[in-house]
Amino acid sequence: MNRVILKLSGEALSGDKKSGYDDVIIENISKQVKEIISKGIQVGIVIGGGNYWRGRSNNNIDRTKADQIGMLATIMNCIYVSEIFRSVGIMTNILTPFECGSMTKLFSKDRANKYFEKGMVVFFAGGTGHPYFSTDTGIVLRAIELDADTILLAKAIDGIYDSDPKINPNAKKYKEISIQEVVEKKLGVIDMTASVMCMENKMPLIVFGLNEENSIVNALSGKISGTVVTV
Repeated sequence: MNRVILKLSGEALSGDKKSGYDDVIIENISKQVKEIISKGIQVGIVIGGGNYWRGRSNNNIDRTKADQIGMLATIMNCIYVSEIFRSVGIMTNILTPFECGSMTKLFSKDRANKYFEKGMVVFFAGGTGHPYFSTDTGIVLRAIELDADTILLAKAIDGIYDSDPKINPNAKKYKEISIQEVVEKKLGVIDMTASVMCMENKMPLIVFGLNEENSIVNALSGKISGTVVTV
């Protein structure tokens, strides 16, 4: 692979603390990404904002405003994680779909490609810049725009199951499944908008558990214990 986009959940960054950051987890992620880029693979990263804000759970706030707060949460996460990456010797840049002072640069395909060519890890923060679209949609949009080879979904759960394994101990994990089946069976790997975009633009995904040892490197080397979503 030449270029991948990695999706990290905000909750995963906080570990057992459930909010804020667990630096041990983030440092482990940064070292794995450093190993990947040392092999000549370009890496883009999208991070959710769930360790700060889950706007849909608050009915007292207008949906548009709640989503805007969520966008800002993803920017804070990208700034923090970007700095941890820099501490291990990785060059980084953060792109947002709207102006954010001097903290980030405005997204464009040309600018992202320029940073990739310089060996930088590029963080895509702020989602799509519009309410009613999740970070799932944001990562698929960026992956398609930037001709990524695949999307890596690092989750708290180690793949895709036919039912919730937390509720059903007999839930079956798929080693491989098509994006069409994901949509038809409503498996909820990513939201429906993002799923349809993957299907229409033939964008594959690799879903795996972030907490497994060396999980990101293993996912790219074919040693995956998660699920491959084909197109």
